[in-house]
Amino acid sequence: MVRMNPSAFAPLVNDTFLRACRRQATDYTPLWLMRQAGRYLPEYKATRAKAGSFMGLATNVDYATEVTLQPLDRFPLDAAILFSDILTVPDAMGLGLSFAEGEGPRFAKTVRTEADVAQLAVPDMDKLRYVFDAVTSIRTALNGRVPLIGFSGSPWTLACYMVEGKGSDDYRLVKTLMYSRPDLMHRILAVNADAVAQYLNAQIDAGAQAVMIFDSWGGVLADGAFQEFSLAYTARVLAQLKRTGVDGTDVPRIVFTKGGGIWLPEMKPLDCEVLGLDWTANLGQARAIVGGEVGGPGKALQGNIDPNVLFAPPAQIDAQVAKVLHSFGKPHTDHSTTGPTHIFNLGHGISQFTPPEHVAALVESVHRQSRAMRQG
Repeated sequence: MVRMNPSAFAPLVNDTFLRACRRQATDYTPLWLMRQAGRYLPEYKATRAKAGSFMGLATNVDYATEVTLQPLDRFPLDAAILFSDILTVPDAMGLGLSFAEGEGPRFAKTVRTEADVAQLAVPDMDKLRYVFDAVTSIRTALNGRVPLIGFSGSPWTLACYMVEGKGSDDYRLVKTLMYSRPDLMHRILAVNADAVAQYLNAQIDAGAQAVMIFDSWGGVLADGAFQEFSLAYTARVLAQLKRTGVDGTDVPRIVFTKGGGIWLPEMKPLDCEVLGLDWTANLGQARAIVGGEVGGPGKALQGNIDPNVLFAPPAQIDAQVAKVLHSFGKPHTDHSTTGPTHIFNLGHGISQFTPPEHVAALVESVHRQSRAMRQG
């Protein structure tokens, strides 16, 4: 396969998303959707059928590039996100990832015993070369249209899958290990954190213009346990991340913890630019806690409409968009300084059953209403 040169990327045409990440004033509220490249699009299903399997799709650079760009060809979204999976890192650790149709991810090997944990190590990043090649390929294919977001699962979320072996309803196995052998859990999380940091840094070197940590299962932890077993290791990842991309610009870092809105005061000191929120959080309250003032430090906020809103008719989608935008309030408009900013997103991933025309209605509504708010 021909290696692409990451230093020869086209200049950005639309940098609205990156400006919002940096808390700079924008003309409208930028928008992208978690899982925007995916199963709700017929063209995605066609490409996946050609690939033969989910991993066949994710490990093929051309297919991964194709499906990443599909939603951007349909909708005027403000960012692209790498098409991959959060479980590529433990797969590279030798746990054997597979996806059964309709069943979700599964590992052939689990990490549950002292011996399992002793064998765990940061994987050779060359095993994940297909991800980094996809990042460079996607960034090249975007041709400066919008920025590209790279991502990883959080150390805690990866640990949940590694111990359970698959998704879980009660997190019994991983929590049993955490409470009975916290020493082993800390060892797993330390290895995961260092692996995630290397993984995201390699994505940055390949051309990612922002990176996101998905702590999808952080919200299942008890207060106290969240801080010790999730937040501390997310912080360990952030401390190791490169601050500058291949084109010499800064790379904003986004942290999303599903169910994490209650811990915003504890997340405020995190060394990241953006905090993502699910639909249970109140954007206005979040802005008051972490958003900062014009001219002062703070975090940009990302989120947080309920993905199920997209099953309602366009008029109702429009009304719900207004609620989210007004919950955050008017973003600052002073181009000479920084201040509170909002990136519109779903509170979690888009459902595979979502009508694509409702996504079109959402994007149009966010752009139209957020422009009007700034002029009002």
